[in-house]
Amino acid sequence: MASAGGAGADHSPPPRSLVFAFYLTGHGFGHATRAIEVVRHLIAAGHEVHVATAVPEFVFTAEVRSPRLRIRRAILDCGAVQADALTVDPLATLEKYREAAVVPRESILRAEAEWLSSIKADLVVSDVVPIVCRVASDMGVPSVCIGNFSWDFIYAEYIMEAGYHHRSIVWQIAEDYSHCDILLRLPGYGPMPAFRNVIDVPLVVRGFRKSRSEVRKELGIEENAKVLIFNFGGQPAGWKLKQEWLPDGWICLVCGASDSQDVPPNFIKLAKDAYTPDVMAASDCMLGKIGYGTASEVLACKLPLVFVRRDYFNEEPFLRNLLEYYQNSIEMIRSDFLAGHWKPYLLRALTLQPCYNGPIIGGEVVAQILQDTAVGKKCVSDKSSGARRLQDAMVSGYVLQRAPGRDAGIPDWYSLSKTETETGAGPTSKNVATKESAASSRCIEDFEILHGDLQGLTDTIEFLKSLSELSGNDLKSSKKQRLERTAASVLFDWETEIYVARAPGRLDVMGGIADYSGSLVLQMPLREACHVAVQRSHPSKQKLWEHTKARQLENAGLVPVVQIVSFGSDLSNRAPTFNMDLTDFMDGGKPISYEKARELFCQDPSQKWAAYVAGTILVLMTELGAQFTDSISILVSSAVPEGKGVSSSASVEVSTMSAIAAAYGLNIIPRDLALLCQKVENHVVGAPCGVMDQMASACGEANKLLAMVCQPAEVKELVGIPTHIRFWGLDSGIRHSVGGGDYGSVRVGTYMGRKMIKCAASDLVSESLTSGPPVQSDCYKENGMGVLKSEAALEYLCNLPPHRYEAVYAKDIPEVISGEAFSEKYGDHDDTVTVIDPKRSYSVKAPTRHPIYENFRVEAFKTLLAAGNTDEQLSALGELMYQCHNSYSACGLGSDGTDRLVNLVREMQHMKTSEGGSPSLFGAKITGGGSGGTVCVIGKNCARSSEEIAEIQRRYKAETGYLPILFDGSSPGAGKFGYLKIRRRCP
Repeated sequence: MASAGGAGADHSPPPRSLVFAFYLTGHGFGHATRAIEVVRHLIAAGHEVHVATAVPEFVFTAEVRSPRLRIRRAILDCGAVQADALTVDPLATLEKYREAAVVPRESILRAEAEWLSSIKADLVVSDVVPIVCRVASDMGVPSVCIGNFSWDFIYAEYIMEAGYHHRSIVWQIAEDYSHCDILLRLPGYGPMPAFRNVIDVPLVVRGFRKSRSEVRKELGIEENAKVLIFNFGGQPAGWKLKQEWLPDGWICLVCGASDSQDVPPNFIKLAKDAYTPDVMAASDCMLGKIGYGTASEVLACKLPLVFVRRDYFNEEPFLRNLLEYYQNSIEMIRSDFLAGHWKPYLLRALTLQPCYNGPIIGGEVVAQILQDTAVGKKCVSDKSSGARRLQDAMVSGYVLQRAPGRDAGIPDWYSLSKTETETGAGPTSKNVATKESAASSRCIEDFEILHGDLQGLTDTIEFLKSLSELSGNDLKSSKKQRLERTAASVLFDWETEIYVARAPGRLDVMGGIADYSGSLVLQMPLREACHVAVQRSHPSKQKLWEHTKARQLENAGLVPVVQIVSFGSDLSNRAPTFNMDLTDFMDGGKPISYEKARELFCQDPSQKWAAYVAGTILVLMTELGAQFTDSISILVSSAVPEGKGVSSSASVEVSTMSAIAAAYGLNIIPRDLALLCQKVENHVVGAPCGVMDQMASACGEANKLLAMVCQPAEVKELVGIPTHIRFWGLDSGIRHSVGGGDYGSVRVGTYMGRKMIKCAASDLVSESLTSGPPVQSDCYKENGMGVLKSEAALEYLCNLPPHRYEAVYAKDIPEVISGEAFSEKYGDHDDTVTVIDPKRSYSVKAPTRHPIYENFRVEAFKTLLAAGNTDEQLSALGELMYQCHNSYSACGLGSDGTDRLVNLVREMQHMKTSEGGSPSLFGAKITGGGSGGTVCVIGKNCARSSEEIAEIQRRYKAETGYLPILFDGSSPGAGKFGYLKIRRRCP
């Protein structure tokens, strides 16, 4: 038995396009939906897939549109015959299978052999049609099955209950499966002893297309309404649904209802083509039966499932075991379901805390294994095969002894937790879900969540875990970590509410430094985030550190104090704690100036970091008039690495201000909060950044690009990342800082260029008014003068089109100018956050040109994202990124490390193209403020791309000695997360 995440696997791409024959059972759409995910990855990798199935063709073509996908109608098995959604007819099933696959067996063997030969199949894939394994074996073609159950196990129960004379069917099915080379076993599996070689793979799950709010808006459902999705596989048309079955205020979305079915006003019939994962993500719980499709998707989106048991379907107990292990389901007794006694079950479902955090990339993993198997690579080990098959056989005996409607009696030693931890058969070697679910369980036990939702974020669960451990004060760590934990352990009163906020870093896909010039930018919130916990308390009740107490005694009076602990100080040269009297922020009854605050935080270099945290308090005082008479305790824990150009500072500012706002009842919308946090960085910290970092951290959504026009901060839309495209961040190891000289001087040069353009436009207007233009049409006179006047008043450089810049102004913009010469001719450069040094020379032409052309590139990039899925689309997107990177370098914001990474991507792309293949990576660019930091890479969303990214990491390390940090994944912004209000449970 092997795991899909095994070490030492060689996943180099195949030498040619492969042909896969994919046989799919006609039983239910759950098999089809997971097959589609696998097929999609195979097609994206450039292969040809022929699907043979009884499932309607539109199920595939609606989601995968490609000439390399061929659908052929074929009935080679029958699944389970159901009288309705809950009732299986065992005898009818066995008789139908006999008619479909036993009687015509010889003709099937001949016909399928001819078909496989005609398409020149490299590999036969079966989910989980038995007979084709024998066909493949007879032809010498390797075969792979995919599933969480096999039909011999399902039908074994049927022959015991209703058709022992059909027992030869089960023997034949098992014999057919034994010819399969590999079983790719999905989570929630039952015993399948007929298979010789097994690889455990992660959940195969369809992705989301729309956000929860988008789906609700389309359906006309308010955000705060409780929504139930009702899904029994498209077969509940005969059930009469009643309004009183739902709790007051609830809405039920009905899947698979017939056109003639009438529903009460609190029930909504969904369209036949409704995309179920999106509907599930927009719901609060689900009522249905347990099958693989339902189980995998409720686990993936952490949706509580209320299920009604089916008899005579042995897949169910194992999936139920999986769901219950991750606190994801409760059972509704069938009599209560049919009588409409739903309310207590639905209300109880809302108390569940689903905690599955394992991988859901099974489609990609399976596709890679299929590709490797097709080219003859060995993917499995024979180790433990005999033991596994014996365990399967024993469990089969246990399960077959159960009576209908009774628990299956799965032995403890075969349970999910045992098998995954003992055999290493968990989802991947890097992410064993049992550990994370245990952490989740401990967090739920230690804290009462009074407001908010964990949203299944594993890093939030880990942060709560770190909070729960503080009272124990485990000091098995470095000296500096001990200082952090000792200080943090006495920071909070555990009997009082604590407010927790979370804000992610961001990957600058396009836009970068053009943000302060008003450009459109495209930003992706990262998986890595900063968590901040805040507690307010009366000064007489705050738990103070000893040196803080001493200062208060010296001042002879209680004053509100802010105490801050920052985890991770051992990774940088900063003190782990900071404290100050909040009265130090006041002068004469008013907040002190930002300049004075900046001087205050600069007194001790090791505590300058506190400006990002405590500075949010001063900005709230100054801009909103907020009063802080209570003391504040703040714990900061960030997983966003510093100096990598991924907005570590913005994530700290946004999460801190979000938590403080929650604690003090300040209702600040995400956009306004981002603008306030920019003031922290610009005026208190003194870094002249634009607003895109804070906006991405506050307003972003997972797996979407925040499209924002920085004039000053208008969110244009949230652009869904197409499923065939993926973005990565690769850190160069060269520290980046927006407070550095290069970034500031380029900004000064940009504003100098804007001032020069405005002055030149004003001069042209004046000349036109005094001397008069050449004889032109009245229309030209009016429009030409209007354009010049608007350019003379230009507020944002990005509003100047490239053609106007080149035609009118480019020739007069100098390459370089000294600060003194500029000031003498033009006066001030009109930037409130930078100052011109008269003794310094500034590059002007490149910094002026960059935002004008970058805005055009970003607009083109956004438009191209909506184009068709072709290599030409990706090549064009990549070219725009390469152009952006070169423009950064022209401004003086490049670095050896980022140039090296971009060149490695370009070399990888060129190598694949020169070999006659299709590249997987298409472009790269430096990000954020430049001068080091992280490179953004664009490529196909496939396993091969990930392998090439890993190869680039290895090459970079070989050349520089530094292994780049990889940023891969996305998570919600602070606005989407909201806040948690928690309180420690009493022991």
